[in-house]
Amino acid sequence: MSKPFDIELFLAGVLTGSHTTRQRHLRQAKAIQAEISKRWNKDNPWTWQRKHLAWFLNRHMNQHAESTRYYYLLTVHLLTLRLGKPWQFNLEAKGNNRPEAAVRLHISQRPKVPILAPK
Repeated sequence: MSKPFDIELFLAGVLTGSHTTRQRHLRQAKAIQAEISKRWNKDNPWTWQRKHLAWFLNRHMNQHAESTRYYYLLTVHLLTLRLGKPWQFNLEAKGNNRPEAAVRLHISQRPKVPILAPK
């Protein structure tokens, strides 16, 4: 049997902030990993697709407080940063029952940096 994927090692390069903040991100990343693994049998973040994280924020977190959803959104941003994906997730008002209203996905447009010619 293979070893479970180490989410702590996976996020080590992108975790910043206070000890408490890092611990919160690790705890939440483990919860995200467990739920995605339970639903889709994918415990390795390298195999996740955007739909997996969108499902977690849309469906699994839809009954939680807005502040809790926001903190999980921050952890999802760290996961996508570590994966090197341009995915963005935005929380919207919880009152709307449409599935796409809780989280709207779009690919971020990276700002174009002008190349300065040497003088």
